[in-house]
Formats: sequence, structure tokens, C-alpha cells
Amino acid sequence: MIDQSKSLRDSLVKSGLLSEAQVKEAIEEGRRTGETLIKSILRKGMVDEDTLISFLEKEMEIPRVDLSSYLVDQKTVDLVPIATARKYKLIPLFKVGDVLTVAMVDPFNVLALDEVRSKSKCDVEPMVATSKEIEAAIGQYYGVAGSVEDLIKDIGPMPQAAKAAVSTAEEAPVIKLVNLLILRAVSEGASDVHMEPTEKNVRIRYRVDGMMHDVSTAPLYLLSSLVTRIKVMSKMDIAESRLPQDGRFELKVEAKSIDVRVSSFPSIFGEALVMRLLDKSSVLFGLEELGFGEDNLKKFEDVIKRPYGIILVTGPTGSGKTTTLYATLSHILSPEKNIMTIEDPVEYELPGVRQAQVNVKAGLEFATALRSMLRQDPDVILVGEIRDVETAKVAIQASLTGHLVFSTLHTNDAAGSLNRLVDMGVEPFLTASAVASAIAQRLVRTICKNCKVPFEPSPEVLKKLGFNPDEKIEFYHGKGCKACRNTGYRGRTAIFEILVVDAKIEELILRKASSAEIRQAAVQAGMRTLRDDGLLKARQGLTTIDEVFRVTQLD
Repeated sequence: MIDQSKSLRDSLVKSGLLSEAQVKEAIEEGRRTGETLIKSILRKGMVDEDTLISFLEKEMEIPRVDLSSYLVDQKTVDLVPIATARKYKLIPLFKVGDVLTVAMVDPFNVLALDEVRSKSKCDVEPMVATSKEIEAAIGQYYGVAGSVEDLIKDIGPMPQAAKAAVSTAEEAPVIKLVNLLILRAVSEGASDVHMEPTEKNVRIRYRVDGMMHDVSTAPLYLLSSLVTRIKVMSKMDIAESRLPQDGRFELKVEAKSIDVRVSSFPSIFGEALVMRLLDKSSVLFGLEELGFGEDNLKKFEDVIKRPYGIILVTGPTGSGKTTTLYATLSHILSPEKNIMTIEDPVEYELPGVRQAQVNVKAGLEFATALRSMLRQDPDVILVGEIRDVETAKVAIQASLTGHLVFSTLHTNDAAGSLNRLVDMGVEPFLTASAVASAIAQRLVRTICKNCKVPFEPSPEVLKKLGFNPDEKIEFYHGKGCKACRNTGYRGRTAIFEILVVDAKIEELILRKASSAEIRQAAVQAGMRTLRDDGLLKARQGLTTIDEVFRVTQLD
């Protein structure tokens, strides 16, 4: 049975892909065999598959999908039975609301669309892919075990794996295992996947909300295959195992684009791998979503409205500095401003911003790039990090000549960043004149909403926090549930301290006062410290006292 729209027949002829006679012949053939028009055209070899898919994409406006860069959640795969997938050569990709997007060879096959709609209880949105890609995807996803542990058992012992790493890395079970590890990491909201070889096995851990936890272990004989598979995906040298390497690849998971940064490191038991997962769809927060309180947000907005000066964002690696800077650039972005960045690396693309990446081999470092950027007539400049005195001096020169400069430093608090510049070799009078503000931040885990319950600290704890023990203050914590893996926490927010350089602090910088003196003057001028901001969020029921103490124990 054939059921094709007239527009497809007309478009095939109008585009010049086929003649009217060829289309008529394919329709007649389809009536005899019960095939669709597209299937008849392909079987008779009138047009090759790639050409036909390009036609469907350009003329019929049906999106083409590269299945090699897609990872499909097992829950989505389960919506369509394997018999339906094989019968019509299709694979479900992702579900958004009540709409299931499906990749198929023939997106005009009404019978296929009806059957998928009936089986999945969803509306169906077709995309187009080659039959070879779909067959590979069906083999890859249908029959995938429900857990990492089950899949490792299914792979079974492979004594020759270490000797034949390249071949085994391309075998379906290993591909499935790597895919499942990444899918599970994305579904759990992990930022990093760690594969760490030990004396007896491969330890697999995820970092979720800043904390590491064990996921599974794999036999040591699988290490070479897993490492090689990931190296192939990230275009790293599979023959080099004695030196550290870096690579990257991109995947689409559940309609989200995930950028995966891969790092290998040789250890005494074999190569350790870390995959950092960056969800491009979740990086661009508004300033309100970052965790600024009402007063801190007003103070920050006042600072970033300045026409010139340096604004430093400080904190350890993984404290959310890049997210804060990107949110800030998005906030001040306008057609009237020329915004440029030099980063290492460029983590996310910001529309309307000219971004560049450090290239040490080519001689493009922060200081040299910054000098060149100043000749590009920028209004706002983002320097990924001030690592040396040369970069610091060029950034200060830029700010003193009428540019607003954003950058980062690795210091424990806001006051410490001012002394760090002086310690680097920047003259105190330049630091005092150029720096407009220093913002320190940390990330704290937020209480899981599913298991959040009131919690009353002891009078001793309240006294230690500076509260009146007789005052009734209600705090909260998470008692632990399945949604938060029994941790009591789910998600993170930021705590901030915003130091605005005023006349008093300028004077302290000029006489090389200690960080403690600068901090005290900033507090007197109205700065809320990291710990105080954290305790305010604990009082608001966003996080716990324990979490605030964990991330501010050095402050």
C-alpha cells in the first residue's frame, strides 16, 4: 500500500531530482509491492540515499540527524518496540512533552508514523537519517542492559582485550557501555565522569553537585577498550599512553547539546580518564538565577554599569566563576557595545560577543591577545584569568584607558585578590586606581525539595553562628530520598561577597595593608562575607548550616 502526499511527488519532479516518468514508474512499482514512494525509489536505485536525504532536508524541510553524535536514553528507546523499529527502519531520539522525535529513512511513511504514535502514545515528529545509521542505532540501543553492572557482565571476560584494544573499542558492547556511562551521568546531573584504574579494577565515579560518588567498577581487562573508545571519540592519539592528552567531542542527549572535554593521565595502573560534561543549554543563567540576594544583586548591577575599571571574580576551580561572567556579559550585551573575550578554553559560545581562545603553541597568550584586542575598539573585555604580572598590567592599562575589564583570580576571598595583584608585581597605586570591585564566590548544595524538613539546631550551634539561642529560628535539611540519592541535597546555588573599592579601601591598598584590614573595612562599608551570605541562604531554607561551613571553613 502506498500513501504519499502530492507535494512529495511534485517536489521530486520540480527539483529536477527525478523525471515525471521516473516518479510514475516508482508509484506503479509501489502499488505492486506495497512499498512507499521513497522505498521504491531507493530499491530501484533511481537516486542514492544521501542525495534523497539531502533533498528531503532542503526541499521538504525535514531535519537531517547525524546519529553518530546522538545518545538516546533507554526510557525513550523503550517507547517504541524493537519490532516496529526494525519493520520501518526508525529509531526514537527524544521526547519533549507529548512529542516524540523519531529518526527514519522515510519520514512520509504514514503507516510507520501511525504505528509509532499508537505504541508510544505520543505525537510524532520525524527526522531523516540513513538506513545504515538507523540499523547501527537499532543494534546499539535495543537490548542495552538496564544498568552499567549488567552490561559489564554481558561483555564478559576478554583476556585478549589489552592486546586488541583498537578492535574491541569498536565492538558494540564497549560502545554501549561508554554511551550508558555518559547517559547515566547526564541524567544524574553529573559534571564529571572519572575512570580510575586501580590494582584490581577500574573505579568509575561521578561528580554531582561538586561531590564525588562511586557509580560502579569494571574489570581491569576492560580499561584499554574503554580508554581507546573514548580517545577515538575525542580525536586523541590512541597509540600514546605514556603522556597526558586532552580532547573533546560533542553529543546530543535528550535534545540537549553536551560538550564533553576529555583528559587522560598515565597512572601506575594504566591511563586514568576524566570526562567533563558541559550542558550548553544550561549555562546561560540570568543574574537573578545565580544566587544573588536582593541587595547583592543591586550592588553588582551598579558595579557592572560602570564604563571602565577592572571587576575581578575570585574563587577556586569549580566555584562557578565562568557561569557568573557569562551571565554578566549576557546581561550587559547590547548593539551599542563591542564585547570581546580571550579565554582558555572558550567553554560556550555567546551570540553577539567576539570570543577568542588562547593558543600557546601559536604564541597567542592572554597578554599578547589582550594587546591586540585593544586595537579592535572594544568597550568591554573579558580576560579568562590573570595568571601573571604581564597580563595584569595590560588589563590595568586597558581599564585606565576607558575599558570595562572582567577577569578571574584564584584567591580565597575578595580582599585577597587586591593583595594578590600587588604580590604579582603590580604597583599599589595602579591596583587602587584600576580595580572597581572584587567578587568572591562559592557553590553550595541546595536542599532537596522532595525530602526537605524543618530542623532545629542546638543552642550551642546557634550561639557559635552568632544567633540568639533564645530566638526561634527555623532551619531546614533534607532527610534523604531516592531523588537526591539519599544525600539530602539536589542542585547548587552560589554565595557571594562583593567588595566595592571605595576611598577607604584605596587608601589601604596604597599603604599595602593586609587582607584582614581590607576585609574589615569592606564589612564596615556594608559587604556581606561569604559565610554571612551562606547563613542568610540557610535561614531562607535554601541550604544547610553544615553545607555553609563546609565551603567557607577557611573564611
